[in-house]
Amino acid sequence: MTDFSPQLSRITAICHGFGNKSALLSHALEPYRASQPNKKQVHGTRIVDVIAPEQECGEADGLYTTQAGILLTVLTADCLPVIFSHRQGKGIAVVHAGWRGLLEGIILKMIERIARDDDPADWVAAIGPAARSCCYEVNEELVEQFANRLPLAKNIITPRFRHLNLAAIAEHQLRGAGIHQVDRVGGCTICTTVPDEEDTSQHHFKYTSFRRTSQQQAIDPTHPSIKGRNQYSGLIILP
Repeated sequence: MTDFSPQLSRITAICHGFGNKSALLSHALEPYRASQPNKKQVHGTRIVDVIAPEQECGEADGLYTTQAGILLTVLTADCLPVIFSHRQGKGIAVVHAGWRGLLEGIILKMIERIARDDDPADWVAAIGPAARSCCYEVNEELVEQFANRLPLAKNIITPRFRHLNLAAIAEHQLRGAGIHQVDRVGGCTICTTVPDEEDTSQHHFKYTSFRRTSQQQAIDPTHPSIKGRNQYSGLIILP
């Protein structure tokens, strides 16, 4: 089942969804697939204004538009997908925030872009499925980078030893920069499972996860890779 944000679902001028392994793009967004801008995500902080369907955006990890009929999406596996909408659907945005982008401030840069047109308090954000702190273990050096560079309590950044809480960091950045309505949607991309539709006694992983795959390959080198199976998160101002 596709994941949806309760707050974004109340905005009738837009359509949105967060994909998973069984539906990489939400079925509700499929009719608009061809309108997507073309971009290359590079774990950076560049944000592009989209003014036309199928726009060539180059390297970009954030997209913003006030134009109806253009589907904005980001591809993620374990990174954070964050989607934004004005409360009346006058504008929308998407961000791909891996740990690099989050540390370098891509969420704050997107809010700066929003603030050029609107009061961020009039916007809603939803943080989608990603590696959660239950499973996202990193080295101590990376934890210290976050602790030294971000003005957040260390227990927010790392609630468990060497485990980063990317969603909590993103939510604090959003609220601190003026977007107060924030949903967290979906589960941990590494460990979340769902019952098999045909045999509910069996469970399978709900999301694509590069980190889980790497862990499985470390145990069994013959375990297959997952190229091209990222899930889409996105939204559109309805035409």
